[in-house]
Order: sequence, then structure tokens, then C-alpha cells
Amino acid sequence: MPHRDVVSATAAIGALTRRGRHRDALAMFSKVLADGVAPNEFTFGTVLRSATALRAPRVGAQLHAFAAKLGLCSNVFVGSALLDHYAKIGAMREAQSALEDTREPNVVSYTALIAGLLKNGMFDEAERLFRRMPERNLISWNAMIGGCSQAGLSEEAVNLFLEMCREGVTPNQNTFPCLCGSLEDSVLALRKIEQKSVVSWNALICGYAQNGKGKEALDAYKAMRATGLKPNDVTLLGLLFGCNHAGLVNEGYALFKTAQMEQPGILKPEHYACVVDLLSRAKRFDDAKRFLEELPFEPGIGFWKALIGGCQIHWNRELAESVAKRIHALDPKDTSSYILLSNVYSAVGSWQSVSMVRREIKEKGLKRITGCSWIEVQDKVHVFFSGDCRHQQSDEIYSMLEVCLYTKEDDEHEHSTV
Repeated sequence: MPHRDVVSATAAIGALTRRGRHRDALAMFSKVLADGVAPNEFTFGTVLRSATALRAPRVGAQLHAFAAKLGLCSNVFVGSALLDHYAKIGAMREAQSALEDTREPNVVSYTALIAGLLKNGMFDEAERLFRRMPERNLISWNAMIGGCSQAGLSEEAVNLFLEMCREGVTPNQNTFPCLCGSLEDSVLALRKIEQKSVVSWNALICGYAQNGKGKEALDAYKAMRATGLKPNDVTLLGLLFGCNHAGLVNEGYALFKTAQMEQPGILKPEHYACVVDLLSRAKRFDDAKRFLEELPFEPGIGFWKALIGGCQIHWNRELAESVAKRIHALDPKDTSSYILLSNVYSAVGSWQSVSMVRREIKEKGLKRITGCSWIEVQDKVHVFFSGDCRHQQSDEIYSMLEVCLYTKEDDEHEHSTV
């Protein structure tokens, strides 16, 4: 069906782009041209996202040439999309030219180019561009701070952070992860802020929590309260997470009860789920079950999974079976609950029950989602599964792992056997 106007055509291309159907989006763009519909700046901005996602430099260059033919390259929307495309595929000269061709580049245009320069290791160029920006917003500051931090320029990152605060730009939850070349950098930066906000304290508390430093997270919380600031939902979630992974059960539970009495408005389902996990990990199953029964809402599957996770840690077969039945009643197709129950049986050595669960999974046609990890290197994501040998550099990776795992004891053992 031919598209009657550019608005409907752009909407159709955008729908494909949002669904990740980038080749279809490019094909739709070609069809729109064949239908005699002239694209506008929004059409180009949309279709360029697909060219970027496909890392297709030739397609990007063709779109650039077509936009130039229509006189749209100076449009800020097209210019920003072009420089973002070039920056993400590492064509920094073209990205800089796209910025120069843009008639009135905005903060988005500059920030996209700065992010590209930083990703490609061009830190001096990024700083020069950052300094000549007509205006800078929080995203610009975060990009620059994060780039310095990732390059190991911790002192420069901290100084940029302090400069940002002096200019009256308030950091958000994303600022401190940008700053965190190390947790120590965040602590140093926070100490230098004269007027600390809840956001600043939250970043520090969550940083401690994510690094397994539950006690330090609690100390930071006490210091925050001493300034007269009240916690919000993010503060409490960070504290519960930190207490959970540091084994500070009583402290975490006390914090939750205090919030329940003094600030019930900040409590969300994820806080309740954290408490279930906290109690289950500590083998306080009776308390966890009572807590679930007293919830002010109907617990979802995630709450019961937290409980069964504790059963796996402490080999509580009977409770695990009971909880699994609840989960299956809520969602018979939830594969993970079967896996968790199988792990409990495995932990207690009940191999016959393990086989029974696995057979049930197979008979019901359930599929297990394989766990994986990934790392981004030079703007390319590498995904690894357990025991994976499919990566093209797997031999080199395993050789390096052997080197990393080779210990002094191994060396001494070799000498003793010679």
C-alpha cells in the first residue's frame, strides 16, 4: 500500500526502527522514495538510526548525500543524526564535518560528538569541543566526566565534577557511575561538595552497596541524616541492597521498619522484595513467610523466587517444594522456578528428584534461558555462555585465563616435582 504523505511514511519507518527491524526500515525508506514521497528532516533522522544500528557506513554516506541534495544537512535534526551515526561507527572526521555543516547545533549535537570523540580516545579534542559549547547540560557533563574516568584520568574527572557543581548543575543518579573510575573517586568528590543533596548521598550509598560495603553504606546514611536530610525510595533501596549482601540482616530490617513507620509513602514493591530476600538469605524463613503474609498487596512471582532462592542456600527442601507449587499456580510456564527447585534437590543430594524435575521441564516443553555475560570492547559487544567455545578468539581467551589462574603454588609444585 503506497504512503500518501511524509508523516505516515516516517511513522511507518519509525515503527520498524523501534522494533529493531532495521533492514526493513531501510527497505521501507526505499519504497517511500519509489512512491514519490519526498522525505523530510524527521524521515532522515529516523532512518539514520537504522543505518547506525546496522553499522552500515555506505548506507549512511548515501543518506548523507541525499540529504545534502535536498538541502537538509544544515537542519539541526538531520545534522545531529548524521554526526551521531558517524561518531558511533568511528568516522570522526565525517562526524566533525556534520557538526560544522549544521546551521544552529544544539546541546544534543555537541554532546553526541563529544561522546564519539571520547569513545575513540580523542580526549583532547573532546575537551576543546566541550569548552566551546554554547551551553552545557547535565548529560554533557556526565559524558565528559565519564570519558575522563574511563581513560584513568581520575583527578581530571573529579575536578570536572566539582566544576559542574560550582556552575550550579545538580548531579543525578547517573553522574556518580560516570565518576566511578574507583569508589574512592566518588568519596573524594562528595567530600568536596559543600551543599550535599539527597541525590549526592544516594550515589555514594548505592556505590558502597554495589561494591559489597554494607557497613560503609550505613555510615554514609548516618552522616546524611546528621545533616537533616531525609531518605527517599532510592536511599532505602540502596541500603537494603547493601545490608543484604553484607549479611547485616537486623540493620536492614530495622531500616525498613523505620521507613514503614515514619515514611510509608516511599515504600515500593521492590523494597518489600528486598526484605524477603534479606530474611531468606539469613535462614529466617518463618520471618520471611510471616512478612509475605502481611504484605499490603498480593505478592508476585518475584517475591516467592526470593524465598526459594534462600531455600537453595540453606538446603530447605520442604519449603522449596511448597513455594514452587505457589509459583506454578501463578505461572505454570515459569521455567526458572523449576530450575531453582532442581538446584535445591541437587544441593541436598536428591538426584532422583532432580531427574524428575528435568523430565517435567522437558515434557511440558519449557525452555531454559541460558545465563550469559558480556563485555563491550571498542564499541562491539562480546557475549559468552558457560563453557562457550564459539567465540572466534576462544583459544586465546582460554590461554589467557590459564595464565591468570596460574598461581605461585602451581609454580612451587612444578619445581618440587622436577
